[in-house]
Amino acid sequence: MSHINQGPVESESLRGCIKVISFDAEGTLVTPDFTHTVWHEAIPAFYAQKNGIELAQAKRVVAMEYDKIGDQRIEWYDINYWFGYLHLGTPEPVIKSCQDKLCYYPEVVEILSLLGSQYKLIVASGTPLELLHHLLQDIETYFTYVFSSSSHYKQLKTPDFYLQVCREMNVEPNEVVHVGDNWQFDFLNPKQIGINAFYLDRTGNNHQESLADLTQLKPRLPA
Repeated sequence: MSHINQGPVESESLRGCIKVISFDAEGTLVTPDFTHTVWHEAIPAFYAQKNGIELAQAKRVVAMEYDKIGDQRIEWYDINYWFGYLHLGTPEPVIKSCQDKLCYYPEVVEILSLLGSQYKLIVASGTPLELLHHLLQDIETYFTYVFSSSSHYKQLKTPDFYLQVCREMNVEPNEVVHVGDNWQFDFLNPKQIGINAFYLDRTGNNHQESLADLTQLKPRLPA
């Protein structure tokens, strides 16, 4: 459940000696197919079955409930919250039923292999761990740490979240590069504390200083 907010990006060169490269997960490393299926297909289908209603009606009800919360509240990302709120029991069987939809962007493995030999790689995501470990199951070995703002720090991807990540990694913000597809959470917020942030815009709108895919990251890093 991620929203992409677009806008112009200021041109700015990287600062400091880069030690850590941080990636968002959904929309950055992993295509939206898996999470879209979980939130908008599997959960409504389970809700329809539990309540004896048609799938179309269940989709409308569940979507309306999502909209009531909105993506600026931490509950919006919390699958355990939604399963409790909708009285659906445990989410694990539903999550596992969607595993065949898991797909990484084509360049991801090659880029992680290339960058992993030079930098510490981490994931800094708002996705709760219950989903995040499923999303990363085939690539998690590339990462030194996996941080979930919602599970580890009970907050959205705020500037404070990124400060705590830097403290945990024992690095200064200007020694970190972060890449992600959400304008606020992956670009503006880390940039506020001095992280070298890149906005990943896979729509091809080619905003100045944005990345169209992860292959464009390596040439932007210090030699």
